[in-house]
Amino acid sequence: MKRGLIVGAGLTGSLCAALLRKEVSGALFLAVWDKAGDSGGRMTTASSPHNPHCTADLGAQYVTCTPHYAKKHQIFYDELLAHGILKPLASPIEGMVIKEGDCNFVAPQGISSIVKHYLKQSGAEVCFRHCVTQINLRNGKWEVFKETGSPEQFDFVVLTMPVPQILQLQGDFTNCESDFLYSYLN
Repeated sequence: MKRGLIVGAGLTGSLCAALLRKEVSGALFLAVWDKAGDSGGRMTTASSPHNPHCTADLGAQYVTCTPHYAKKHQIFYDELLAHGILKPLASPIEGMVIKEGDCNFVAPQGISSIVKHYLKQSGAEVCFRHCVTQINLRNGKWEVFKETGSPEQFDFVVLTMPVPQILQLQGDFTNCESDFLYSYLN
């Protein structure tokens, strides 16, 4: 069974995991690691410690669908709308710039519900507080080290965290050919 790791449990990592699950034929163990204590990345929803029904979106508060992206990604918007994860934004937000043809959506259960939806779809093993520190290519496998625990080996690794965090990683992965992942996926 092939083993894959996606580093980052934000929107990019969760959607990547869901798409990999749909597209990769055969048996695939898929893991998603994030250094934070919950999913969402820059699309996090926080709850009040005193009232769990009182939430605030940290980062993105709404999603804008431009006419250009509506054509390219309509299937994603339709799916999120059908599951009640997104709903049309009914009221303008102070300071919001509305352009002709744009559609704005909110996530009634919090913006991180989008990320959680895709993580659930992916069937991945999601691990929080897994801070990746080093990646090395050893005997055709990616050896991934984290702050605590033993390193693990994967057939492929997808990094979806911000570039400054990628640049802080140790290891010889930066010297490897960029088409290594593409050869596995194709």
